[in-house]
Amino acid sequence: MSRVGRARVEGGGYEIVPMSAHDLLEVVEIEETTGLSRWGWDSYHAELVRPEAIMLVARRARADATGKFLKGFFAARLGADELHINNIGVRERERRKGIACELLRRGLLLGIERGAHAALLEVRAGNVAAQSLYASQGFEVVGRRRNYYHDPAEDALVMSKQLRAET
Repeated sequence: MSRVGRARVEGGGYEIVPMSAHDLLEVVEIEETTGLSRWGWDSYHAELVRPEAIMLVARRARADATGKFLKGFFAARLGADELHINNIGVRERERRKGIACELLRRGLLLGIERGAHAALLEVRAGNVAAQSLYASQGFEVVGRRRNYYHDPAEDALVMSKQLRAET
């Protein structure tokens, strides 16, 4: 992992580091409690060994009062020259602190470092908070996938961003 993949966030009480197999129970817990589409432990574990995967976590140095180390996570995969962002999840109590933004920023930098010229993602049409985050980082809606999500059924907005070295 490059220097961009591991960095302390000043004043945030956490650092962005590569995801490991030891993180997966907490990653799946975050996924299940935040309404993300379910991947589950097996899928995240399979992604960890893929060389084209970019998997990051926002980790505290010490566990919180509930015994948890992770504040959030980022999962993406590089294909050709495009970074496909699969999931970004942040614990409910840690939201609105810039963690998702920092995970996204670091993931995009790693994508650029590995040759990505564009980033693409799907987001629930009703998830205005996530859409706002992505728009604040330069993503634009470029399409819609009807009934893309299940449990509950919902359309996905496809958002894209051209990447440059100054991201």
